Amino acid sequence: MAGIYIHIPFCKKACHYCNFHFSTSLQYRDEMVQCLLTETALQKDYLAGHAVETIYFGGGTPSLLPAADITRLLEQIRTHYAVSAGSEITLEANPDDLTASTLASLRKAGINRLSIGVQSFFEEDLRWMNRAHNAAQAAGCLELAAATGFDNISIDLIYGGPTLTDEHWEQNVQKAIALNIPHLSCYALTVEPGTALDHFIQHQKVPPVDPDRAAHHFEMLMQWMEDAGYEHYEISNFAKPGKHSRHNSSYWQGRPYLGLGPSAHSFNGLSRQWNVANNSLYMQNIRKGIVPSEIEMLSPKMALNEYIMISLRTSEGCDLGRVTERYGQDKSEQILAAAKEFKEKGWMRREGSMLKLTNEGKFFADGIAAAMFF
Repeated sequence: MAGIYIHIPFCKKACHYCNFHFSTSLQYRDEMVQCLLTETALQKDYLAGHAVETIYFGGGTPSLLPAADITRLLEQIRTHYAVSAGSEITLEANPDDLTASTLASLRKAGINRLSIGVQSFFEEDLRWMNRAHNAAQAAGCLELAAATGFDNISIDLIYGGPTLTDEHWEQNVQKAIALNIPHLSCYALTVEPGTALDHFIQHQKVPPVDPDRAAHHFEMLMQWMEDAGYEHYEISNFAKPGKHSRHNSSYWQGRPYLGLGPSAHSFNGLSRQWNVANNSLYMQNIRKGIVPSEIEMLSPKMALNEYIMISLRTSEGCDLGRVTERYGQDKSEQILAAAKEFKEKGWMRREGSMLKLTNEGKFFADGIAAAMFF
């Protein structure tokens, strides 16, 4: 069981907080699609015959591609990989790209799940983030998507920003619940080095991000989602039963995946590789039949630390039985010893062979994981 990720490195505008790889020029869009088709064939042996259960178009803004290009890419994937019937095929989209005709074309192309970058339903937040869409489009596209027949929809929301009041944060979440959105990915506003937001803060053009505001928003979010019947299955992700993201879950479960496109990452169980994060260099190499990537072999220590970090972010937790089986009883005992402090603080609990974070512990997930590393 494996997944394929396709990185579409184009956006209409640069959001102030974003540090993903993209270009705001669409000049080479057609050539990029051709290179993605070529890389799909070049990488055909990477997954070693694993059945492909999930396909994910990310970016960037994949909804900038015509549906005909999505169709071509999916056909190429099916030509070179064993794609399972009933596979989850997700496309990230911006609200301003989703008209009724576009949505119908995407369904016809084979997209059966949408991940829509709403971020907020309030104009002042969207302007502050430098988003390409407005508040009316944020709500309207969700109604259009449902009317077009999409019933597997995720939206992104951002909290902790200086323009987002507690009242507006609650209205954002409750609107998503009222619209019957089955999956929410909610992220605290983070200042990434080199972004416009980082520059603005350093030059005192906007106030610094307040971690206490973000923590307060996260605390409220967990309660609202629990009350509405959503499962908090990963730190940033909430879903109705049966609507977990199968693609993202496969990452967290350590399954193999192939990344296509500039900056895309891949994992085959033994090593990680990542493509060059430069559109021009990527296309130059692909035209020569070369995948421009770097490879990192994973040592047992690296793999174990990664498992600790990722598993503690999920509702399943860290499986001590799995640790014993793969890395030895001594490693499992060392993890238990390191967990003692956090169990005493009420940040972690043990359920059989599983170590899980409590709601309070989720505020400190990264620090707890780091403290348990080998």
